[in-house]
Amino acid sequence: MINPETTARLDGEARRILRENDKGGYTVPTKGLYPFQWNWDSALTALGIATYDSDRAWQEIEKLLSAQWDNGMVPHIVFWQHEEGYFPGPGEWQSGHTPPTSGITQPPVAATVVRQLASSMPGDHGARVTPMLHALDRWHQWFADARDPEGRGVVAIMHPWESGRDNLPDWDEPLSHVDTSNVGTFLRRDTQMVNEAERPKNHDYDHYMALVQFGRNCQWDVKTIADHCPFWVAEPGMNAILRRAERDLVALALQFNLPDIASRATARLARLDKGFNQLWSDIAQGYVTLDLRHNKLDNRLTSGSWLSLYGGPENDIRARAHYSTLLEWRQKINFAVPSFDPNNIAFDDIRYWRGPVWAMINWMIATGLAEHGRPDLAELVANDTAALIEKSDFREYFSPVTGNGGGGKDFSWTAAMWLYWASPTARPKTETQ
Repeated sequence: MINPETTARLDGEARRILRENDKGGYTVPTKGLYPFQWNWDSALTALGIATYDSDRAWQEIEKLLSAQWDNGMVPHIVFWQHEEGYFPGPGEWQSGHTPPTSGITQPPVAATVVRQLASSMPGDHGARVTPMLHALDRWHQWFADARDPEGRGVVAIMHPWESGRDNLPDWDEPLSHVDTSNVGTFLRRDTQMVNEAERPKNHDYDHYMALVQFGRNCQWDVKTIADHCPFWVAEPGMNAILRRAERDLVALALQFNLPDIASRATARLARLDKGFNQLWSDIAQGYVTLDLRHNKLDNRLTSGSWLSLYGGPENDIRARAHYSTLLEWRQKINFAVPSFDPNNIAFDDIRYWRGPVWAMINWMIATGLAEHGRPDLAELVANDTAALIEKSDFREYFSPVTGNGGGGKDFSWTAAMWLYWASPTARPKTETQ
């Protein structure tokens, strides 16, 4: 257990990072590497801000939702200010929106965050929350209409970046069907700031940019994307997070007397709960990625597989499979939960999303474990997260083998997860609320 002096130092350091990354109404993930407002980074960061400034936490969500598109989508990047040299910037996305944004979304954690904020802070939040619930309802409906137009019960992503888990080995085969012949040359900024061994390879970026070009060429038309985008994949992380978000939206809508929103969210949730079973793999004994264009399961586990526990009630047989695999993985490495199977040849302990531990995914996994009656495993995940931060400070992610940090430094959502969940001073939050 971390001693009180270290805890106090890290608490103070986390607050400093969030304040320094504050751009006035929104928080950047980290200076330099990610200089704009990122969707799920921002929402999750609000949880940490709420531990010392409740008004500023609400502002974070309000600012994010203010960039919502007319069709309901909340974009994954909002370019509130000009930043020379960032790639891919507004010129590559050409979304046609003011403020400029990217053309894709990210996992919809905002409804869950709003429910956490409303339940943890005293006072009547109705005037502030009600407009948010209307915006969240429109966003969730966009997922149903634009990313599941056939009504299968799983939403698709059209770009690895939409998953928030950008560089998983899961994407390698679906990306192999993407034509990169017209991508041309471009200058990446990330590898000028971070060790190349920690970032996606140029080959991967060629595919990422080909998908940006596809979206740009069809002016981000959702029907064209659903019918023709070469990358069209359902994955457990996005779908579990959306299921959780719908449950939380139902609860919020009932709390704030919005029965129409509660009714729509309940209907969407029923479809998602049923559809999620399509992602179960008997071979892997967990939830895996499904390439919808080729109707092919990946059959490899990622940290996102455990988000089924976070997404909603899991049956006992499948839940037990999650518990045993988690413990088996933990024996292979030193810190849980790696983003990819440490037994697999594609595992890379320090390269972006191909093995490292991420604090916010650990919080979601621990939340699901606690809610399914395994506080012991939730505590294991929390303790590992705290130990990583104690060892390597507030890095973007961490090696599950060495505990060394990777990616950006002074990272907002790592600091937020410390303040809200991983710090010994926040530990009551590991229990089901």
